[in-house]
Amino acid sequence: MIEIGLSTWKDHPSLSVEGKEEATLTEYTGHFPIVEVDSSFYGIPRLSSVVNWQHRVPENFKFILKAYQKMTLHDHPNEDEDYLSKDRRIEFSNFKKILQPLIKAKQLETVLFQFPPSFRCTLKNIRYLFEIRELMDGLPLSIEFRNHSWFDEAVRDSTIAYLKRLEMTHVIADEPFDGTNGIPLVPRITNEKLVFIRLHGRNLAGWTQTKNQPPHERTNYHYSTEELKRIGEMATELNKTAQKVDIIFNNNGNHDAAGNAAEIQEMLGLHFGGLGPVQMDLF
Repeated sequence: MIEIGLSTWKDHPSLSVEGKEEATLTEYTGHFPIVEVDSSFYGIPRLSSVVNWQHRVPENFKFILKAYQKMTLHDHPNEDEDYLSKDRRIEFSNFKKILQPLIKAKQLETVLFQFPPSFRCTLKNIRYLFEIRELMDGLPLSIEFRNHSWFDEAVRDSTIAYLKRLEMTHVIADEPFDGTNGIPLVPRITNEKLVFIRLHGRNLAGWTQTKNQPPHERTNYHYSTEELKRIGEMATELNKTAQKVDIIFNNNGNHDAAGNAAEIQEMLGLHFGGLGPVQMDLF
C-alpha cells in the first residue's frame, strides 16, 4: 500500500474551498489519508487539541507526529552531558500522554524523530537511539538524520542494521546534498511495516544558504514530472517488500506540495478510500 500526504494541513491554499490562505483539517481530509503534524516539534500539543483533531477526520485517517524538539536534542546539550536529564525524560513522558487517543483509535502512523545536523554518528548518539526506543516502548518510530556521517560508506550498513534492530523506520529523505550539507538519498528498508519517504525538494541554494533569506526558501521547490516519476518508481519498488509506503511532501516553500502530491497520486493510479467529504480539483 502506498499513501500520500503533506507536511501540515494548513499551509496549502489550493485545498481551501473558499480560496483562503490556510486550509482546514476537514478540507485536507478530502484529498489525503495521512498528514504530518509539525507543530508538535515546537510545543507538545494539548490533549484536548489532539482529541479535537480526531473529531475532524475520518475514522481511518492517520497522523504522523513530529517529536518535540527537546526529544531530538535541538536544544544542543553538551556531548559530555547525560542527554536524558530529568527535564528531558519529563518531555518524553508528556509527549507519550498526548499520543494515547491516537493509539487507542489506531490513528497514529508513526512518531518522526528528525535530528539536527549536529547529531553525528557517534557511540553516544547511537546509544541515545537505544534509549529512545526504551522510553517510547513499542510505539512506531521513524528516524530522520540530517548529518551525512550516518550514511558514509564505512558505516551506512551499520546505521541500517541499528535501525532494524530497534524496529525503527529509516526516513528516506530527498533533499539537497552537496557532499557536506544534507544527506544522500538512501532507499533502504529498516522496518517492513512502514517505509517513510519525506520529500524536501532539491533547492540547494535555499537549503544551504540560510542567511539573509526567509526560512521558507529552504523548501521552495517544484518537482518536475520526470522527478516525480522516479520517486514513484522508487516507492513502488520499496512497496514490493514493505507492507506500506508513506510519501510526505514537505517542498512547500512556494505552496508546491499539494500539486506535486496530486500529480504523483494520479501517476501511480492511487485511489484513497474513506476520505473526508470535501473534494475539489487542485488545479
